[in-house]
Amino acid sequence: MFRIAAFATLLMAVTAAHATDITIGRATEQNALDPLFSDLGNDVSTAENMFDSLIRFDAKLQIQPALAVSWTLTDPLTWEIELRPNVKFHDGATFTAADVAYSLKRARNVPNSPGPLSSFVRSVKETEIVNPHTIRVHTDTPTPLLMDMIGRIPIIPAALGPQVTTEDFNAGRAMIGTGAYRFKSHLPGDRVVMEANPDYWGGKPEFGTVTIRFLANPAARSAALLSGSVDVIEQIPPSDIGVFQNRQDVTLFSAVSTRVVYIAMDQGRDDSPFITDRDGKPLPKNPLKDPRVRLALSKMINRAAITERVLAGAGEPSGQLVPEGMGGYDPTLAPMALDLEGARKLLTEAGYASGFGLTIHGSNNRFPNDSQLAQALGQMFTRGGLKVNGVEVLPYNVYAPSATQRKFSVFHFSYGSIASSSLNGLIGVLATFDAAAGTGSLNRARYSNKQFDGMLAQAAAEFDEAKRNKLLADATRIAMEDGAILPLYWQKLYWAARKGFMVDPDRGEATSVHFVHPAR
Repeated sequence: MFRIAAFATLLMAVTAAHATDITIGRATEQNALDPLFSDLGNDVSTAENMFDSLIRFDAKLQIQPALAVSWTLTDPLTWEIELRPNVKFHDGATFTAADVAYSLKRARNVPNSPGPLSSFVRSVKETEIVNPHTIRVHTDTPTPLLMDMIGRIPIIPAALGPQVTTEDFNAGRAMIGTGAYRFKSHLPGDRVVMEANPDYWGGKPEFGTVTIRFLANPAARSAALLSGSVDVIEQIPPSDIGVFQNRQDVTLFSAVSTRVVYIAMDQGRDDSPFITDRDGKPLPKNPLKDPRVRLALSKMINRAAITERVLAGAGEPSGQLVPEGMGGYDPTLAPMALDLEGARKLLTEAGYASGFGLTIHGSNNRFPNDSQLAQALGQMFTRGGLKVNGVEVLPYNVYAPSATQRKFSVFHFSYGSIASSSLNGLIGVLATFDAAAGTGSLNRARYSNKQFDGMLAQAAAEFDEAKRNKLLADATRIAMEDGAILPLYWQKLYWAARKGFMVDPDRGEATSVHFVHPAR
């Protein structure tokens, strides 16, 4: 049974007056208010204001305790987690280990997710409630980075029961977390409004009312900031950076993120929906299943031109999933160089000397100049000898589910690594898709390589950090040399704030109230 009546009463209560309210302008709306629906950045940036997890990553991606205060490996397959006492849900109920067990179980299978959380709980065999503030997690295999994984799962009350649906959250009925802010209202396509949680375990929230407005158009976001209708905006377009730098009433903040933008190529079926011959007719087999073709596409891309011209310097060319400083980074994996002659040679070897036809798909509001990126890729593939039948871009909340449903053939996407190493990203984006095992949950292209999977499995079970990172780097090299995906660049992100507000730039790219503060 939902505790709806008690929750509704709380929502109507008047909290103590706060000095400051805030309105944040975001580029992309969440796919759902359900905190377990998706791990995509736009969903996380909304959910983490209202729902806590066992751990929290700060702006520099260092782990901080949240609902868990400590965790201990008692044997290779067992973790004992001590939970924070005296934590209340927004409806007044006490947070306990039962809520953790329930949330980890529900995360395994939330229908229609464009970014499932199932990979984070893939190794959890069972949970054991020791007492209200202690839970043991038993795993199928040794999992050294378990807290990097399950620690990110938002915690919801077990009292919601197995019948709770994503629609219950979207309608506000189930919006019960332990976070600093509690749900107040939602106008789809426009805004989410939250208010301070007076009983928050972390102390008095810095703002009274938080409004998140969704402004997909970059010019509209900039105009809203300059007019004062919003206080903070994200994803400053490269063309506006200079404008904001020269104003006294606005402060610009930036960070090089861990998000890699990449091209995914449909490799899991013989008949790919947007692949043709040069005359637009279906091909007897899918050329993207051939690694030579995938690497040929990579050689057609001028990554330096993308970062310098399309992004005006707001990016760094990439040749792998994670940047320097994260576990599993391989310093010898340089970005693929532009090599049209080499691309033609590979296409000829693969039997496509005259090229073939394709359509490029992309988002138009997920990251700065993403639609321009799709257009630039189309021009580069055309110069490389391919027939580009079209370039189609869509709003991210339409685009991401479509990509997950495998409606595209060649498309750009991105992954932000919010962890200590590349492990989660490799398992989610590149491991062979297996819904039961929880691997490949973000593998929209259905890449599969047994050698890669084997190396990754070894890395996931290795407790020695240096050995684990070496295995991750080796696995990454296998995938990159196979053209599993085509990394393009890591993003450099910009936020802007009006006078009176400051932003702690998050390398994980979240634009949530956790990283925004009144100016001191």
